[in-house]
Amino acid sequence: MTTEPRSYQYVGPAELKARVRPGDEGQGIRTPDDLARWLSAQGPAERAEPFTFVVGTDGLLRLAPRRSEHVSCAGGAPVLSAGEMSFHRSADRWSVADVSNQSTGYCPDPTSWPTVAAALDRARITQPEGFTHEVVFRRCPGCAEVNIVREDDFACVFCQTPLPHFWNVDGHHIH
Repeated sequence: MTTEPRSYQYVGPAELKARVRPGDEGQGIRTPDDLARWLSAQGPAERAEPFTFVVGTDGLLRLAPRRSEHVSCAGGAPVLSAGEMSFHRSADRWSVADVSNQSTGYCPDPTSWPTVAAALDRARITQPEGFTHEVVFRRCPGCAEVNIVREDDFACVFCQTPLPHFWNVDGHHIH
């Protein structure tokens, strides 16, 4: 039985989403040549830093400069995953060096990795076996603040309420 991947709604500041305009979407990457062209258009300083990425609900990988908002890269739409991605060039090919689900706008669960891997596979881009840096996001059922769980400490940093072990950032699972 195949299950549909979870899509993530934007949960960040409303004013950032309100600034998104048609055409703001990140560069769609469908082939290794798309990636090479886009990376060559970025300056050396930009290529030295991770880029913002999203995987849209259409499964397409989109890239934008690091200081871009994920919601802008996604055109304001829901995503299957989001985070930061850096690349390494060896011989004549680019490959993913590091990738994380670090996106405080979408707060995707580490279980979103298969959608990232599938987008990279479709584009024929070599990648690691999983997120090289996983971020665990949880919304506090007590104060409703979004937390980043560190060192398996599932307690809210704002009010010390225990955090659930399941992803709940969109608010649908808060009781």
